[in-house]
Amino acid sequence: MRDMFISEIWSIVKTVHGNAVLLKPRDMDVAVPIFIGTQEMQSILIAREGMTLPRPMTHDLFLNMLFHVNLSIRKVEVHQIKDDVFHARLIITGGEYTNETPLILDSRPSDALAIAVRKKCPIFMSSSVIEQTGIPLDFFLSEPEEESGDRHRLLREQLEQAVAEEEYEQAAEIRDLIRKLENEDDP
Repeated sequence: MRDMFISEIWSIVKTVHGNAVLLKPRDMDVAVPIFIGTQEMQSILIAREGMTLPRPMTHDLFLNMLFHVNLSIRKVEVHQIKDDVFHARLIITGGEYTNETPLILDSRPSDALAIAVRKKCPIFMSSSVIEQTGIPLDFFLSEPEEESGDRHRLLREQLEQAVAEEEYEQAAEIRDLIRKLENEDDP
């Protein structure tokens, strides 16, 4: 069994190469960038901010379904890189699935992380993934930005993109999230 390290979403960034989640193992000074799609990034950001939307997103729907069949996400694992692709899995317990014999479902890391953020369950990363892709934190800290300003800027860019692509329902959800963040920032 590979060594697994508890990790956390350290940051979510937009780069010239796309959106990336920076997954940081606890007590290590490295982060692993995992590139994700815009919708998955929005789902993670919405969950991190504790937002609830009027209609369930796909990740919420999946968790609601698990709840109704008495299953629960115990943890998620980013466990390997194969052919330059990150692989994750959901570790599920409940019913006939126990801690000793859980249900293990293959998952894209972006979906696994969106689910983990919603359930506030542990995220683990294998030592081999960290060794292969970990980047020293100093690399990311060379030009710090205020985190709140980062979120606002990122959400505004996503709002513009959603409007440009005529995804008006998604744009409305992002607009509402921006308003909520702005209201939280006001004393």
